[in-house]
Amino acid sequence: MASVANILLVEDDPLASAGLDLALTRLGNSVTVCESGESALRRLSERRPEIVVLDVMLPGIDGVEVCRRIRAEDSLPIVLLTARSDDIDVVVGLEAGADDYVVKPVKPRVLDARLRAVLRRVDQAPGNRSTHGDLVIDRGTMKVRRSGRDVALTATELRLLLELSRRPGQVLSRRQLLASVWEHDFLGDSRLVDATVQRVRAKIEDVPSKPVFIETVRGFGYRFVTP
Repeated sequence: MASVANILLVEDDPLASAGLDLALTRLGNSVTVCESGESALRRLSERRPEIVVLDVMLPGIDGVEVCRRIRAEDSLPIVLLTARSDDIDVVVGLEAGADDYVVKPVKPRVLDARLRAVLRRVDQAPGNRSTHGDLVIDRGTMKVRRSGRDVALTATELRLLLELSRRPGQVLSRRQLLASVWEHDFLGDSRLVDATVQRVRAKIEDVPSKPVFIETVRGFGYRFVTP
């Protein structure tokens, strides 16, 4: 199998990191392991991986803060490792800019599949350009501009915006968005959708609490609207 990705794995549990390192390497990836947030940030300043797998509970700088610091400077894909699916750290981590999360203990093939899905979102580049008021979405160059200025979106944020804007006025359920953007089945988590919508709104809306482009359809999902 060809190499899938250069992965930075940030995990302080030596047994967990050794197991994931070995398994992900056998699946064709190149893995670098860091045991703390501080060492991970130093490593990132020296060499940029293709994707970061980041444990939430780290000594010193925790995973959420590492995620926040990465996202302040880079759209690098980030997948969180968390001990509980209902942990508040999941929500905080998603709001900090993570693209996805998995619950430990995780089977290496499941994690590998999630990483592949996130990286596919980086690579996908459908054609065409659409204009919605002062918001321009260029599907060929994978760029978004608002009032003539570039909008910095992560691959996941961009994929979500592309999916919603593909059919203006049509309501898409959270389950539909999980399937099309995250490639999740019924095991997906709607918090991924809600947190990413909030992040996109913060970047394209004048008043995120009163959105013009992405409307919430209560009890169902979201709809993209051209002003």
